[in-house]
Amino acid sequence: MIVPAAGAPGQQSPSADGVIRLVDGVPAGVLPLADRSIQFGDGVFRTLFIRDGGIPFWQRHMDKLARDAAALGITAPAAGDWLADLRAPAPASATIKLVLTRGESPRGYAVPDDCMPHRITQIAPRAPAVDRSAGVTVRICETRASWQPRLAGIKHLNRLENVLARSEWSDPAIFDGLLLDRDGDVIEGTMSNIVLLEQGALLTPQLDGGGVAGVMRDVIAEAASGLGWSTGEARISLARLLQAESVWLCNSLTGLVPVARLGERDWPAHPADQLLAERVAALAIEETEWIR
Repeated sequence: MIVPAAGAPGQQSPSADGVIRLVDGVPAGVLPLADRSIQFGDGVFRTLFIRDGGIPFWQRHMDKLARDAAALGITAPAAGDWLADLRAPAPASATIKLVLTRGESPRGYAVPDDCMPHRITQIAPRAPAVDRSAGVTVRICETRASWQPRLAGIKHLNRLENVLARSEWSDPAIFDGLLLDRDGDVIEGTMSNIVLLEQGALLTPQLDGGGVAGVMRDVIAEAASGLGWSTGEARISLARLLQAESVWLCNSLTGLVPVARLGERDWPAHPADQLLAERVAALAIEETEWIR
């Protein structure tokens, strides 16, 4: 049973930490212990934001969530159900986390035929924007990205390797850590995708064995194509990354972030930084869903 949060039935008021939490559209404070997201990390999620009453790349996020859910055999709710959750409080600015769990089941890995997914919506105050246009510092993690083709690209709820990788440093000067796979190729950051500029072409690591294929990764590739650049996926060794003209990290909250330093390698500002950022911003305006 889902326990409603304190307050009047249906009232979407924030909790003590300022976060509005809904389960299947109803204010709720807890999930059932039998939910498979708690037992097995069985589900998928998206993290995005509301800015000036609009959600950039909303439809892309919905399409990605539905594809990830389908890959796990979970039926995703309609995009309108998520929008209804967000339009009731209709914040002008917020950070959003959308979680889809497979639902509840008894002990054991087998999925019951009557398992019903749960839709979890969390609406939190958005942190102040940070100017990272001068570039950030990153490191290489000792934790390796796992190899599992059936889960490759999916943003599923079992993020334990990211947790372990992120625990490797506490230096606030480090923006993110990069994960290598079993062969030593660069896969992703703990919270970001990687893109790089090599001989005028925009490349991203091939994610056929692991990693998360984020929405912004596709947006940036499309932006580069709009600038007339060639784009593609490739095996990116660490040596190849270090030889790139420019390197960026991206996710849906931070957007496009240039990398300024990795170990002893420094990347100075590049004209591509501004060109790509401007094109991504233009696409965001074109693809915004307004909730207020």
